[in-house]
Amino acid sequence: MPRILTAVLTADDFDPAELSAILLDGEAYRVGDTVAPLDEVPGPLVRATALAGQLPPRLIAEQHTAAWIWGAQPRPPVRHELCADISWRTRSALDALLSVREVVLRNEDTVTLGGLEVTTPLRTAIDLARFVAEWTDNETTVVRELLAIGGIGTADCATWMNRGRNLPGKRQALQRLSLCEPN
Repeated sequence: MPRILTAVLTADDFDPAELSAILLDGEAYRVGDTVAPLDEVPGPLVRATALAGQLPPRLIAEQHTAAWIWGAQPRPPVRHELCADISWRTRSALDALLSVREVVLRNEDTVTLGGLEVTTPLRTAIDLARFVAEWTDNETTVVRELLAIGGIGTADCATWMNRGRNLPGKRQALQRLSLCEPN
């Protein structure tokens, strides 16, 4: 009986030489550390599925990792940025390719795509504006893309941040978000 392939292919499906051959033959394209058959439409669902199988359960894609999943940046970050809801009180053995922090999440802050929880474009844009160490033109472009993908504006971000008291990085985030207004 033929085997049904998933949306993304990994070393669990084929050995590395076969995956390379599939890529070289033009039958698939690379998605992060996996490959997807050409008939899979590139998009958030495929990128989330590609990452979901590589992560411990209960971790949520956020910041640049979520921006990549949503399509606001072209490549995944070198070190995936993930979070865990602080109410889970979870600790997992993680390697050097993952950065995990505990956060407080509202129900509307995440969606599930391809078996992976991902922060929404709104929450992703706000977290990037609040926590990125060095703000560059690239960050402005990524946040602007996230706002367009989510169909939201910087006023929506300000409203979200104003719902919480003593929100760290709020003033800096508002300044950075003002740079992300559409031209």
